[in-house]
Amino acid sequence: MAKVKPKRSYDSALRKQQASQTRMRILDAAQRLFAEKGYPASTVEAIAGAAGVAVDTVYAAFGSKRGVLRALLNVRVGGDEAELDLLARAGPQAVQREPDQRAQLAAFVADVSAIIERARPVDDIIRGAAAVDVEIAAFRDENEDYRYRNMRQLVAWLAAKGPLRNGLTEDDAASIVWAMTSPEVHGKLRVARTWSSERYTAWLRESLDRILLP
Repeated sequence: MAKVKPKRSYDSALRKQQASQTRMRILDAAQRLFAEKGYPASTVEAIAGAAGVAVDTVYAAFGSKRGVLRALLNVRVGGDEAELDLLARAGPQAVQREPDQRAQLAAFVADVSAIIERARPVDDIIRGAAAVDVEIAAFRDENEDYRYRNMRQLVAWLAAKGPLRNGLTEDDAASIVWAMTSPEVHGKLRVARTWSSERYTAWLRESLDRILLP
């Protein structure tokens, strides 16, 4: 007679799924409020109301309004709730394995463009919040340092497959990539100049190709 699987594992998986859905609903509601009313004016109570959950649920999931904003950025950068270690993810790992520099760069641009498209609106919120909240300002500085380290690794992967253009140092190349893939540049082109995401991606790929590679 076949054994019946215990119900407990099913219930546990269901609870985890429901908790994840609740967290995402809170984050989506928070992003809408932060964008519409600004970070300072968006209270935890307002976030809970917009998400249709109790205030205690927001605190239990994220600890504070700052915790909501931190989690929101991590989810938008990573695209999910998994631990945010971008270089270990499939996109960057594919860039590292690619034997051709130009194919490496094209794969990187496709990946980073998708990330910026998701995360730049949240960075806009964080940049505004940083003006009135020193902890958020420090958080943004940490994120920019993290972003630079990732660009430095990308350049090291490129340089491992061939020379950079005209003796360009890896440090300078990383600084160039870090600047050109910044949320600020993305916002100026996608929002201020109303470029499409496809045009932005093509511009970034062509520009980095000309600047970085022989």
